Amino acid sequence: MFEGPFDLLLFFIQRDELDIHDIPIYSITNDFMEYMEEMERLNIELASDFIVVAATLMRIKAKMLLPRVEKDEEGNDIDPRDELVKHLLEYMKYKSVLNTLEEWEADMLDREKRGNIETEVKQHEEEIGVEQELQDIDLFKLLKFYQTALKRAEDRDNTPRHQVIPYPYSQEERQETIVKRLETREEFSFMELIQEDFNNVAIVFNFLAVLELLSQNRITIVVHEGFNNFDIKRLDDQAA
Repeated sequence: MFEGPFDLLLFFIQRDELDIHDIPIYSITNDFMEYMEEMERLNIELASDFIVVAATLMRIKAKMLLPRVEKDEEGNDIDPRDELVKHLLEYMKYKSVLNTLEEWEADMLDREKRGNIETEVKQHEEEIGVEQELQDIDLFKLLKFYQTALKRAEDRDNTPRHQVIPYPYSQEERQETIVKRLETREEFSFMELIQEDFNNVAIVFNFLAVLELLSQNRITIVVHEGFNNFDIKRLDDQAA
């Protein structure tokens, strides 16, 4: 178990001896998603920050697959990984400080406290007048305390809860579906593929699968002029 998503990312980077300034997004995204799937299989609820980082990795991966390059104000290329690297470096800095604080805490807990606790507590009770406060409690005050406790419990039960719905898709499964379809057909339209399971998440997974297969030179596409659609076409060995 890891303290957070950045702790998990640093583990992968240190394990594979990667350069933190040149992270291979494809492999580290796969490792991150496999860890989340394993936690789901073990019925361990992941914190929302793991889901946020997973979405960030997928967004960076999609940006790196697209041919369009973003530029800064000075005309230099913007690496989609820069923001992630910045957060990782900040996390490493704070983590090193936390390790030092944990050592200080352990050292302080090993020390014997000075003074007589019973005497000090009794002295504070006399200064505050605890016995006097208890004498002033009546049934009305107890009912007010009870109503306040019920109100807090009701507010806690009515607090909005974030529910994450898992979708039965993966990049590997979508890519395999496209490749298998091309074994019996030379080409088919992207619209035909997404209409089989038409929802926003399925469309994104299918589109990322097409981009990944394109980057691996396993397929090609034919874009139709004047219509927001394209055909996915089988790429023979010679053309590849």
